[in-house]
Amino acid sequence: MDKDSGKAFDTRLFKRLIAHTRPYRLTFYGVALAAVLLSGFAVLTPVILREIIDDAIKGSDSQKLLYLTMAMLAVLIGQVVSQLGFNYYANWLGESVIRDIRINLFKKMLGFRMKYFDNSSLGVLVTRAVADMQRIGEIFSQGFFVIVSDLLKMMVAAIVMLVINWKLALLVFTVLPIILYATRLFQKAMKVAFTEVRAEVSNLNSFVQERITGMKIVQLFTREKIESDKFREINEKHKKAWLKTVWYNSIFFPIAEIVSSITVGLIVWYGGLQNVANISNDIAGTIFAFIMLIDLLFRPLRQIADKFNTLQMGMVAANRVFNILDTESNIDDIGTVENQEVNGDLVFKDVRFGYVDDEEVLHGISFKVKAGETVAIVGATGAGKSTIINLLNRFYEINSGTISVDGIAIKDYKLASLRKHIAVVLQDVFLFADTIANNISLKDSTITISAIEKAAKAIGVDEFITSLPGGYEYNVKERGSMLSSGQRQLIAFLRAYVSNPSILVLDEATSSVDTYSEQLIQRATEKITEGRTSIVIAHRLATIKKADKIIVMDTGKIVEMGTHKELLKKGGYYSNLYEAQFLAEEVA
Repeated sequence: MDKDSGKAFDTRLFKRLIAHTRPYRLTFYGVALAAVLLSGFAVLTPVILREIIDDAIKGSDSQKLLYLTMAMLAVLIGQVVSQLGFNYYANWLGESVIRDIRINLFKKMLGFRMKYFDNSSLGVLVTRAVADMQRIGEIFSQGFFVIVSDLLKMMVAAIVMLVINWKLALLVFTVLPIILYATRLFQKAMKVAFTEVRAEVSNLNSFVQERITGMKIVQLFTREKIESDKFREINEKHKKAWLKTVWYNSIFFPIAEIVSSITVGLIVWYGGLQNVANISNDIAGTIFAFIMLIDLLFRPLRQIADKFNTLQMGMVAANRVFNILDTESNIDDIGTVENQEVNGDLVFKDVRFGYVDDEEVLHGISFKVKAGETVAIVGATGAGKSTIINLLNRFYEINSGTISVDGIAIKDYKLASLRKHIAVVLQDVFLFADTIANNISLKDSTITISAIEKAAKAIGVDEFITSLPGGYEYNVKERGSMLSSGQRQLIAFLRAYVSNPSILVLDEATSSVDTYSEQLIQRATEKITEGRTSIVIAHRLATIKKADKIIVMDTGKIVEMGTHKELLKKGGYYSNLYEAQFLAEEVA
């Protein structure tokens, strides 16, 4: 769960965010300078206007009127140029910062162990990497610098008011605490509201992501009405969260507008009384200047409240993103061994493991596989067969015991080096929305298209690929939806084969493939296991019979081990499993 500081503004979090602007410090200072210039130019306009009314026009001084008009024109040009630079480079800075943070976030996710993804919502992670990043960018483009600029405008406007007419300035300042107090209440309320909004956005994204991914199940089991009702409920919560922010805005901004209008009325009334009483004859220009200065004092305050909302939403998003960046869920990659060649001798020695603490899945597994041997692992569902694959690749860390390759514990290998020597064909094949060639090479520049074609011919899948429109350039779409399950399986075999692994792990899946695809898969299996260490989670009798060794598992333990004939002679667990599961296949 994301942690929230609970503060209206988290200084520590903001400092951490600002630290990401260091590579762009010149741009940062340039935007800050533009903010200062904007405040100066904004205040100069009413000051010059006061001089024009009280001196040039009343004094009928055409020369002075010309100079002051030219000065006002110069101020307006300077304001436009400063505004242009401010808007562009503030946005440029924000996009540059979120690009860097997004790269760091994605790099962090790539290193997470599988347990993290087991316990995390895909939709939430997508929200963090996309929507939340844009909120962080808005801190710079619409939040922090705009607030600084507006605060400077207010401060300079207040000073100029005091210099021009301290009595009118005090009148304005007596009203100011009302809007300041309202702004403070508004900010606190919006902090809570935006935290709720981000939570509901994540829930909505997560729900939609899961239902679209599992649409086939939804339709197969006629869950459309139920899922529609659930979506309506989540969407309603999302709407209410946003409406809460709208409600706070609907209260605050009219109050701010009324207070501003009342202040202008008081200035006109009090200034008019001074003029009627002949206390001051040069009050007309001052009143005009004060009306503009009140706008510079109150309008930025209203905008600050709005921009503070943007800042707070960005801070909430930053807090969520930094929570992921601070998560320690990486596999320790402290090994030093980088073998260029691995023979493939594999040893599991008293390996114990559980996905959940105090709930072991493997209970002291021990076995050896010599280089070049093919070992089949059989057992009922939940026996722990797939867990062995996960542990060999260090997707999870074992609780105790050792797993070694060529006599070296796998934790002593550099992670990339270990996985480079192991290829896995999973039961559930995942393909990217890309060409067949890219799904096979995974864009490894060392694997050429000619090497892919040669490998495809070697394992007998070239004919199937070239029959597709575009051949190896055929786009399989998301998750390989344009291919059958058997075709996806063949692509996975080819992907494993071209990587030329020392150790091959096959989680065969033929229950849902046609006879022709199964024949191709059988041929591919024989070819890619030839001459290399192979671990096969077997679902076909032919593969089991040809294995050098069969490991029989039950509830996380090895109950039998030997060749097909040896195990049948024992008349134990394997013999019963063979009769129940595999004999029918042999007869057929």
